[in-house]
Formats: sequence, structure tokens, C-alpha cells
Amino acid sequence: MRTLLFALLLLPLGLGSAAAQAGNAQAGKALWDGPATQCRNCHGQNGEGAFGPDLAGRRLTVAQFRQAIRQPWGIMPAYIESQVSDSEVADLVAYFSNLPAVDKPGPWRFDVPQGAPRGQEAALATIGCAQCHGPALNGPRANAGAVGADYRWFQSMVYDHAKVMPAHWKTLGEQPAVRVRMGTYSRARLPEAVLQEVFDWAKDIGFRPDVVGRLSTGVSGADGVTYTLNVENIGLQNRGLTAEDLTINLVVPAGATVVKTTGGNYQGVRQDAGLKASVAVWQLNRLAPKDHQTYALTLSRAGTQSDNVRGVIRWTKPTVKTGPVDQANIAPAPLATATQ
Repeated sequence: MRTLLFALLLLPLGLGSAAAQAGNAQAGKALWDGPATQCRNCHGQNGEGAFGPDLAGRRLTVAQFRQAIRQPWGIMPAYIESQVSDSEVADLVAYFSNLPAVDKPGPWRFDVPQGAPRGQEAALATIGCAQCHGPALNGPRANAGAVGADYRWFQSMVYDHAKVMPAHWKTLGEQPAVRVRMGTYSRARLPEAVLQEVFDWAKDIGFRPDVVGRLSTGVSGADGVTYTLNVENIGLQNRGLTAEDLTINLVVPAGATVVKTTGGNYQGVRQDAGLKASVAVWQLNRLAPKDHQTYALTLSRAGTQSDNVRGVIRWTKPTVKTGPVDQANIAPAPLATATQ
């Protein structure tokens, strides 16, 4: 089935000059490189191809490119207007028309591990969903753990994603910062038997609590610069999973010192091998769905773009087969205007 991906290569090649003129190449590059799309995970960082076919220098027309997005020939999911607009299609065509063609595609983002279970192999090599979501499908497993998902929920997420994902966010009370980035898969191209294998494998290695940590911009004061961290389990009460035995770890930028902290059970500053930095550490016994905790970290100086406050939340329960500790990353704090 994977070979169907490359049906895009069979499209007739045109000169593409009119298509390039119709769109804005700079806007196309910004869309491709930015957070609104994740197409590069399959098609390569610069459209050179990887799991999906190469796009750079192919000089497809706008009509051909739009057809490939709205009604894909292979396993690739379809994208509707609200996900990639017709004007954005023209911008992407202009961008790729200005790039040189490649001799051969680049490497996949993730290879299939030796001895991988059938479900993981399907996710990585047949469907390709794990090329975006990662080899262990961490995001989908957290979404599933947040609502106590069954196969029917998973099925709707795959076959009706553009409609179901916004409803999922609304159910959890989340306001996404970006558009729905995953497309909708075709039942004809992705058989339910294959999808069932992926679900069974994901459930077997363990659904995850949907734990998130959000850092504020540092606020300057008499004592230093204070960052506020809100940690929440966004799962549904009575349905979502509870995280237990948690540690909250925030990077202390090089040269900065901890002036003071708030939030219970502060453990001090340690070296963290995973983050390769000194971190301020708190412990938390459990975080049930809809529970939240607030922490504050006051530093002697603010973080910078190259060395900013960021972190990770780790927990040991519920146990999963991906390792002894599960975790959720904390994105870097937004930079204050004065430090940008």
C-alpha cells in the first residue's frame, strides 16, 4: 500500500510558470516551514521527499497540486479548504516551482525498528501517521487517554479527522493555537483491518494521561524575573487517566540563579541528563483529570532565545511499555519584547 504514495509522481509535468506566478513563493515557504502545517514530516524539510514523494522543482500546476491535496491518489490523507486554502495551494506551488528538482528523496523521518509489532510497522511504513506523531504515537495515545477512548473513537479520529478533532478539543476545553493539521484518511485506501492493528498496538503499549505544562512570559520585578508554570491534566473527569509520581523540571539558563520559588514540594536545582541543563525540580504525588497546579520560578536574569526557560514533566504511573517513565515537554517561555 505504501507504494500508492508515489502515485503523485505520475502526474503530468507542466512548465508551471503560470502556477508560480499565481501564488506567492515567500508565503508558501512561510506556510511550509511554520507551525500551521506538518507536511514536511512526510515530504521532507525542503520538499525533497521522504516517506512521501518529492515536491521540489516538479513544477506541478495549481490544479494538479490542489487535486493531490483534496483527493489524494495514495494513502495520503485529504485536506479541506479550512486546513489548506486554495490560495495557500497556489503559494506552495510557487514555492516549490522555485526550488531545484532532486535526484532522489531524502530519508524517512522515522524508520521501522527491527522486530516492530505489526501495528507499529503499519503506523510507520503503511499509513505513515507515525512519521508525524512519532514512533510511539505519543499525541494520539494522550488524546485517547484523556477520554477513555475505544476503537470507535479512534476510527472517527482517522476517517473524519477534520470534523472530529475540533470537537475533541472543545470537549477537553482546549483552545488550539493552530488549525487542524492532520488530514482525513480514506476508508477505501486505509482498510479497517489495518487501522484496527494500529489501535490494538497503541492500546497495548498504553494510553497516556494528557498532561500539559504552559509557561508564561517572564515578568521583571524587584527580586528578578518570574516565570509562572501552569500544569494541568486536561483529561475528562471519570474518563481520563490520572498521572502519578510526577516531577516538574524547569531549565535554569546558564549564568542565572534561582532567587525563589512557589508551589509545593520544591526539591532544589539538579543536573538533568535528558535536558542537558540545570533544572529546578518539584515533586507532585498525583494529577487527576481537570486537576491543575501552579508553580513560580524567579530567576536572577531572564532567559534568551538561545537559552530559554523550558522543561519537562515526567511521571511513572500509569506504566507504559515505551519505558519506565512517561513525559510531556514544556515549550519555551514566550520571550518578552525587550529580550527578542
